[in-house]
Amino acid sequence: MKLDSVPLEISGISHTEIKLELKDSNDINLAPAIASSVQPVIADSPQKQQSVLVVFGTTFVTIFLAEIGDKTQLSTLLMSAQSHSPWVVFIGSAAALITTSLLGVLLGSWIANRLSPKTVEKSAGVMLLVISLMLFWDVFTSH
Repeated sequence: MKLDSVPLEISGISHTEIKLELKDSNDINLAPAIASSVQPVIADSPQKQQSVLVVFGTTFVTIFLAEIGDKTQLSTLLMSAQSHSPWVVFIGSAAALITTSLLGVLLGSWIANRLSPKTVEKSAGVMLLVISLMLFWDVFTSH
């Protein structure tokens, strides 16, 4: 059997019924197993849809909670009150948030294609640490 051949799945036999018998150091007896070609995974599988929903839900909740009470929301509130055109302010602020989110996603995709996930995690951690230290420094030196 070639190692680079089509992957095989064991069908008709439970995993507990399969026993590999070593004849000698180089030969494995797979006689009890019936091998057949693996069917490709369908993109619309329930597990795939669930993971998309989980990612969407996690992203929504995280961004929603992070944006409550921040300067963007307060600016939007003040502009809406001042202009007396809340729907125009809503459309403008929504377009701005969508644009910044698009830039974040595109930049994130570009970085993900060029760096390993561990490197991205470590870099993000270092950047957040540096920003935190700069904020602490500013607080301590301004008093």
